[in-house]
Amino acid sequence: MLRWNGWGDEAIHLKLPEPGRDLLIRMLGIGNARPDASLNNLLKCIPDSRLFRHPLTTFDPRERLDHAHGQSLPDWIDLRGGSLKTFPDGVAYPESFEQVTDLIQLAKKQDAVVIPSGGGTSVVGHLEVPEGDRPVLSLSLKRLNRLVDLNPDNLLATFESGILGSQLEARLKVKGFTLGHYPQSFEYSTLGGWVATRSSGQQSSHYGRIEQLYAGGELVTPVGKLNLPPFPASAAGPDLRQMVLGSEGRLGVLTRVTVRISPIPERDDIYGIFFPSWDHAVIAVRTIAGAGIPYSMIRLSNPVETRTGLAMAGHSKKMGLLSRYLRIRGVAEDSACLCLIGFTGSKRQVRPARREAVAVLQRYKGVSAGKAPGAAWKKNRFRAPYLRNTLWNIGYAVDTLETAVTWDKVDTAMETIEQAVEESLVPWNEKIYCFSHLSHVYPSGSSIYTTVVFRLANTPEETLARWQAIKEAASRAIIRAGGTISHQHGIGVDHLPYMADEKGSAGTGALKQLCAYFDPENRMNPGKLVM
Repeated sequence: MLRWNGWGDEAIHLKLPEPGRDLLIRMLGIGNARPDASLNNLLKCIPDSRLFRHPLTTFDPRERLDHAHGQSLPDWIDLRGGSLKTFPDGVAYPESFEQVTDLIQLAKKQDAVVIPSGGGTSVVGHLEVPEGDRPVLSLSLKRLNRLVDLNPDNLLATFESGILGSQLEARLKVKGFTLGHYPQSFEYSTLGGWVATRSSGQQSSHYGRIEQLYAGGELVTPVGKLNLPPFPASAAGPDLRQMVLGSEGRLGVLTRVTVRISPIPERDDIYGIFFPSWDHAVIAVRTIAGAGIPYSMIRLSNPVETRTGLAMAGHSKKMGLLSRYLRIRGVAEDSACLCLIGFTGSKRQVRPARREAVAVLQRYKGVSAGKAPGAAWKKNRFRAPYLRNTLWNIGYAVDTLETAVTWDKVDTAMETIEQAVEESLVPWNEKIYCFSHLSHVYPSGSSIYTTVVFRLANTPEETLARWQAIKEAASRAIIRAGGTISHQHGIGVDHLPYMADEKGSAGTGALKQLCAYFDPENRMNPGKLVM
């Protein structure tokens, strides 16, 4: 059973170790725990539906509430503070391409807005329900979850777009294959959502981001069906598949997605390396990325995130032994940076890749901690979001933001972003605790992923105002530093004000015209991606 006002399975609780709690109190003060709004009171706020009755559509208040939000911090503030104001008028559950087409035509007759919905894990406002006189239909793809075809010779598999990541991998595994796309939301996000937001998995350096894995499919638009064949390559003009990637439901509804799959690898190992400083660590991972060494992932935490991660891990005895070991090897606790590096493939592929990478890492004073850090990370990588529930309950809000820059801008960008975030709550006389890591490393640059923790305010309105100050300061800092406004989460409404800075007037105009062609009545998820 999923939580109605938080992340994930309500039976799963992540305990905050005492060192982690002590760290937060030391950095921010005692958390300001606030009472949650009740489910019954929120359900009473849902108005009567403005939609006509239809056999595929439910008007159940709980269903409408569940489809009124994603997992962004503003969504949480509204849910837990009881300030959510807009709800879809109904939720439809199509089970076929034809039913999706019928529902879009029905929405046209009623002049209704259509918001495609997958797993509801968006963290940037993709599912925000617009205000206005037009009724809103949430079109859930939950029942479009079948494996349609798997061709082992072509290494292609076609799925309906509403399939969850966990379902997809289970169906491939029995056939001996994997997609290998593991975003942090893997258990609850959908294949269609990954395509619509240009998602990046944690091991994308081996398997590819979703734009490399996406081979084609079908899109139902207000002006007709768009077929996208899975050609291995084509010179027939611009690739129409690129229009669908990152389109966020603005062009139509993805119903089928064909993806490039791989045999299940023989080895999938992740190692932990500690560096004595950030400078040593960055040069090492940049060198590996530029040398063409086939790693599957590199995740490099800055000193603050490294200390925080060790505090949050608990196991004080083991952490004490690790600290002593690192000191002996010349790695001081205050400046240590943890790097996780993964290698995936056959033994014949993994062994030389690991040997080459280790040689580079040791050249820059990296100290190996073996497989234990990687195994711990892998075990908990989908559990980390549950910590948001724990921290909220004791009075702290958590948010993340991410960008990507070229190597010459990495250090400056990280410093600029963290400084802007730390100064953003000065008007409230509140502190912010933030830390960063490089989550995806490329030959030309890297992503930067920053986590922000701050105390809840006394009211939902003030907590939201604090978040807005943080978000604007961070986004402006990203633009100043020459980064993209989104590396892996899409645009939604949270990043919308900054799209013009990245795309320019010509690019923004082209996107608007594209949306206007496929959706001339501005019916499909309006207010997202472009204004």
